[in-house]
Amino acid sequence: MNSAAQISAPRIDGLQYANWSEKVFRQMRAGGVDAVHVTITYHETFRETVLNISRWNRYFEDFQHLIMQGRTADDIRLARETGRTAIFFGAQNPSCIEDDIGLVEVLHTLGLRFMQLTYNNQSLLAGGCYEARDTGLTRMGRAVVAEMNRVGLVIDMSHSGERSTLEAIEASSRPIAITHANPSSWHPALRNKSEAVLRALAETGGMLGLSLYPHHLARGSDCTLRDFCEMVARTAEMMGPERLAIGSDLCQDQPDSIVAWMRNGRWTKETDFGEGSADNPGFPAQPVWFRDNRDFSNIARGLAEVGMSQAEIAGILGANWLRVFAANFGPMASRQGGEGHAQSKSNATA
Repeated sequence: MNSAAQISAPRIDGLQYANWSEKVFRQMRAGGVDAVHVTITYHETFRETVLNISRWNRYFEDFQHLIMQGRTADDIRLARETGRTAIFFGAQNPSCIEDDIGLVEVLHTLGLRFMQLTYNNQSLLAGGCYEARDTGLTRMGRAVVAEMNRVGLVIDMSHSGERSTLEAIEASSRPIAITHANPSSWHPALRNKSEAVLRALAETGGMLGLSLYPHHLARGSDCTLRDFCEMVARTAEMMGPERLAIGSDLCQDQPDSIVAWMRNGRWTKETDFGEGSADNPGFPAQPVWFRDNRDFSNIARGLAEVGMSQAEIAGILGANWLRVFAANFGPMASRQGGEGHAQSKSNATA
């Protein structure tokens, strides 16, 4: 890539859950990361989620020279102009709306822009990827999908089961996202996605954020940059490069104790090892070519080495997410049904 292409294209990460600090924020700036979708809640209730937002408000005040809250795609442009990183809030579980559909709009008003319908387990909305039987979208799930579409809250199916994911793609009037996963044909983690899901996602204008979390990578922490980039190129051939981006799932500086909250929450008294090993239940080591936000340039270099064009690389590193943010973070003009429902999904892919 030439320097002009690097300057003109935004750099956006579709998912991180770091132990946030000035060090991490400075590394974002050093890596030229213009926007990040950050997880602010897993199993927290609505009230606990609001407290997490309050904590982020303090970050925005204390580190206003490094970060700012993002609500629209235009905020990414502002962040770039002012040398900061725009932070977009996301939920990895619908616990934050409890059993109250009205909280979807409330949380969107507070800045939430992504919400997963499940986190590994069955939720009130859908089936998780770790359940033996995926029951698909529930009655509440279908109602919440419609409400998320209405207000501009992106549906994320990263931790959902196959049937639930396919039903969400079909039910949603706007393209959905899988913000952090890889093809299961490359590495058969339960969280990675089948070709059927990826094709349906692409056909409806959805987005796949490719994950750099070692449990989602072939050969784990030993995955090479070449291995990863060749997978990206193959996936681009199947889905189209415009449907791909990065959702690193970077959990930088998190203590291993945080894994227990992510996997166990309050739903079990036992230890759920999830995607980890019982012998190593903590966070795995990142591959040497992507240890923190300063390493996005390695991905750009690796994608060029496997033959991807400058335009394709610019899209995967951020321009594709920018397009999705611009089309999907705002409210729909009106409730639609029938042909109008399908047309709204078509319009959102533009």
